[in-house]
Amino acid sequence: MAWKPQAREGYHHGNLREALREAARKLIAEKGPAGFTFADAARAAGVSPAAPYRHFRDRDALMADVAREGFGRFEAMLTAGWANGKPDPLTAFNNVGRAYLAFARAEPAYYAAMFESGLPPDLNAELRAAGDRAFAVLRRAAETLVGELPAGKRPPALMMSLHVWAMAHGIASLFGRGDAGRRSLPMTPEELLESQMLIYLQGLGFPQKA
Repeated sequence: MAWKPQAREGYHHGNLREALREAARKLIAEKGPAGFTFADAARAAGVSPAAPYRHFRDRDALMADVAREGFGRFEAMLTAGWANGKPDPLTAFNNVGRAYLAFARAEPAYYAAMFESGLPPDLNAELRAAGDRAFAVLRRAAETLVGELPAGKRPPALMMSLHVWAMAHGIASLFGRGDAGRRSLPMTPEELLESQMLIYLQGLGFPQKA
């Protein structure tokens, strides 16, 4: 029987992949998405430099797996914010934006892997699907909210979801992140997003609550 090298620290099969992903996430938090090598991730996970190749062809593949997991968590937070359009679509739509900011604050390493690593969004099918599922929450929320307007005055739901994504992402990246990259602001990120959303939705003809 041919001898096969074993990873140190007793890692086997699935938990080696998880250990590498967690090591990469911590390195991203410490050094940024471009601040470490594949070998650094192996060292941080307590395995040999060759061990990561059992699960990942290279550093980009490992980063993509971190980003994929991040998008899964992101989707869950956006879904919780939307809450199936409750208590009403307008409030829920604003809560999706707040959930976006909450994710950037709570998960800066995942956020960096997802949006700041320079990875193509379609690097692999799993990453692409995870990103699409997260964006689908925004799209679904926009489609529901658009349905509140008269048929002849409904803006395209895709356009709305892209606009809101850009607004929330800009505020999160500049003012709402949970790491040292956050810039100071004379108000909370949530207040800034709320005012921006108010102006945007009023411009589209959505009635505002009294």
